[in-house]
Amino acid sequence: MDSTTFTTISNIIKTRRSVKPAAMNGQKIPNAQVAALLELADWAPTHGYTEPWRFIVYENPADFCREHAEIYKQGVNAEDFNELTYNNLQHQGDKVSHVIIVTMKRGDLPKIPPFEEIAAVSSAIQNILLGATALNAASFWSTGGAILKPGMKEFLQLREEDNVIGVLYLGYADQYPEGRRNTPLEEKINWVK
Repeated sequence: MDSTTFTTISNIIKTRRSVKPAAMNGQKIPNAQVAALLELADWAPTHGYTEPWRFIVYENPADFCREHAEIYKQGVNAEDFNELTYNNLQHQGDKVSHVIIVTMKRGDLPKIPPFEEIAAVSSAIQNILLGATALNAASFWSTGGAILKPGMKEFLQLREEDNVIGVLYLGYADQYPEGRRNTPLEEKINWVK
C-alpha cells in the first residue's frame, strides 16, 4: 500500500466539512474545476452500470434560488406560507459560487432495487464533496426547503421513478467548522472472529 496516497485520501475525508451557504464568501470557483468535480462524480460505483446520477449546474445561484423560493410558495397552503422561509430560500445562494441539483434517473434494469440507485447517486455526491475539499472549496449538501417536495420534481420534469437526491451549494469560505463524531468508533463496530 502506498502510505502517501492513503494519507492524502485520509486527510481529505477527515477534513471534509459541510459549510452552510451563508458562511461562504462569494468567490467564484472556475467552471473548469466544477467540471472536474462532476467528472469525479461520474466514477462513483454503480450496479449494472446504470450510472443513475444526473446534474443540473447553475453558474448563477440566484436563478436557482428564485425558482426554489417560488416552488416553495406554490407548494404550500396560504395559511402555511412562511415569508421568512420564502426570503431565506430566495437569498440562500447569495454567497455561493455554483448550485448543482442532483437527481437519480432510474435505470432500465428492474432487478436493481431503487435504494441501490440512490446509494450510487449518493456516492457520486460524496465524490464531489471530497473533490471540493481537495480543491479547498466549501460545499453543502441540502435537502431542505422544497428540494424533496413534488413541486421540485415537477419543475425538473422528472419521471415518477426518478428522484431529487439533493442540491449542492459550492463556493469558498474563510472559516470551516470543526469536525466531530458523537459516538466513539468502537461502539459502531463488531469484529467477528
